[in-house]
Amino acid sequence: MRIVFFGTSTFAVPALTALQAEYGPLTVVTQPDRPAGRGHRLTPTPVRLAADEAGLEVLMPERFDAAFASKLQELRPELFVVVSYGRIVPQALLDLPSRGAYNIHPSLLPLYRGATPIPTAIRDGRIETGVTIIAMDAGMDTGPILRQERYPIEADEIGSQLHDRLAVEGARLILETVGDALAERLAPQRQQSRIDSGECTEEEVRRTMTRPLRAEDLALDWTWSSRRIADAVRAYAERPAARGSLGTERCKILATAPAALRSAADEAAAPGSVLYVEGGGVVVRCGDGAVAVTRVIPPGRPLQSGGDVGRRLLTREGKGVVCP
Repeated sequence: MRIVFFGTSTFAVPALTALQAEYGPLTVVTQPDRPAGRGHRLTPTPVRLAADEAGLEVLMPERFDAAFASKLQELRPELFVVVSYGRIVPQALLDLPSRGAYNIHPSLLPLYRGATPIPTAIRDGRIETGVTIIAMDAGMDTGPILRQERYPIEADEIGSQLHDRLAVEGARLILETVGDALAERLAPQRQQSRIDSGECTEEEVRRTMTRPLRAEDLALDWTWSSRRIADAVRAYAERPAARGSLGTERCKILATAPAALRSAADEAAAPGSVLYVEGGGVVVRCGDGAVAVTRVIPPGRPLQSGGDVGRRLLTREGKGVVCP
């Protein structure tokens, strides 16, 4: 089977590896090398690294122009598999493979369409997500569902852990889907049918649409509830990490834990006040009580425990530090 694989991020690597093992050499399309890190050195995508290691043909188009379309036509592809590629693949290209184009999306479509379904679902406090294989069309994650499975989001699971788990599940499901396609067992389901059956609503679909992360998405607000803060921290850990102020320092906050208000002074403190240090955590007043920040990266410093940061803050600035 002649498969052309489009992918860029680490989420795509398990699917690439699984398809190559099952169906032999693939042609891989990934983003060109980009500057990264402090030195802005040209850095290949994780998919290119995996493809190079496997000795696969790699294409890195800057644009989907006529020359690139002609190159794909020469390959006579039967199937495109698109996984976390980072760019819209135009319909003119999707029409090239004889069996169409399949996409792995880590959500229960039509919920959480778009670029960031994994952290957004955790941030929203969801306890369940899924992986959906769709036949691609010209819309944003709107094609017919070919396969969909549900998975719980564990109470303490962080974004990077769920990302890696769903990447493995996606690889398994794409193999099953391609196998069903070859055996002519596919039964595509319109995404609208999930709405019609009451599994989700049009309003939920609109509300859960996602987009690429912006700096403001990572910002914590200490007036939020402790649950909302904990979910936001989990969503963006370990990378890119939520941001919140501790004293005058804008820190990356990687983990939190439940905490209590211990005194009348704690009750009266404004949201954002550093209350006390307990064990490995610094306790901060929030909208409905308190939350302990347990893992922190202060500006210009390595990873530290919240307790260490809190002791330094309280020693330097005194009791009742307020985070801007």
